[in-house]
Amino acid sequence: MKIKTNPACLSFLFIFLFANMGLSQQLGEQKYVPSISIHPEYEREKGSLVLVDEAHHNFHTLKGRFAPFATLLSTDGYLVKGLREKIKKSSFAEADVLVIANALHQTNYKNWILPTPSAFTGEEVRIINNWVNQGGSLLLIADHMPFPGAASDLAESFGFSFSNGYAFFKDRKRGPSDTFTPTDGLMECKIVNGRAEHEKITKVTTFTGSAFQAPEGAQPVLVFKRDAFSHETARAGALADAKKISIKGWCQGAIMDYGKGRIAVFGEAAMFTAQVVGPHKLPIGMNAPQASQNEQFILNLMHWLTKAQGYE
Repeated sequence: MKIKTNPACLSFLFIFLFANMGLSQQLGEQKYVPSISIHPEYEREKGSLVLVDEAHHNFHTLKGRFAPFATLLSTDGYLVKGLREKIKKSSFAEADVLVIANALHQTNYKNWILPTPSAFTGEEVRIINNWVNQGGSLLLIADHMPFPGAASDLAESFGFSFSNGYAFFKDRKRGPSDTFTPTDGLMECKIVNGRAEHEKITKVTTFTGSAFQAPEGAQPVLVFKRDAFSHETARAGALADAKKISIKGWCQGAIMDYGKGRIAVFGEAAMFTAQVVGPHKLPIGMNAPQASQNEQFILNLMHWLTKAQGYE
């Protein structure tokens, strides 16, 4: 007997399975090399110093799921290092960019349920905010629940407000990804336009993250233009009984000048790396076929954050 299936149900099932894949099932692609031709912005390791936070139970680290991000930046000449100590004033002595990807409070480490306290102390939030205000650049990434809750205090210090759920287009047809295009939420701005034709972005793909509201003065980059919902869960992956809130008009990416510095906020982490997921090694991130422009988008964003030539 042939069983008829509902595509919408299959899509939801796929999202449910993706959301529930454990730590051991999401791995950075070890053999990742950039798929695009890169003309390095800087001589190797002569570019800006990028610090990646690894001191807050981060789901993404340089030797783990964020290794491909470091590979991409290193190919462009950046010097990338891990920051393995709690934030203090001396942490950024020589740094140009701080990257925080999926930080967690210690109570949520391998325990993704409510409540989701801040991953950062009040003092750490003040230090980071002041550093950006004085000229530093921050890339803050908070994926689906529980990560937005852990990042909320820091994000709100800059005026950004996260939903602590799973955000995606209502009519997603298959797989765990949403693609933003110029007619569907990819907003015209410096990092989308690029500095030359080969840097121009016409699509960006994300993989089931979160949504947030941006403050006045921010430049939205990825916007949920059509019907989209955040599935607010008490436990990570428990989508079936989740309360849904409309996030139409909310962001999944935005940039903003802040004092003398710059901040970029994104509600999805896989788009910044290359992972293989599950027993069939499903590509998720820059290595996914539908995400062919994510690498250039990331380079454009980093050039903006570091005020490279053309992005001053």
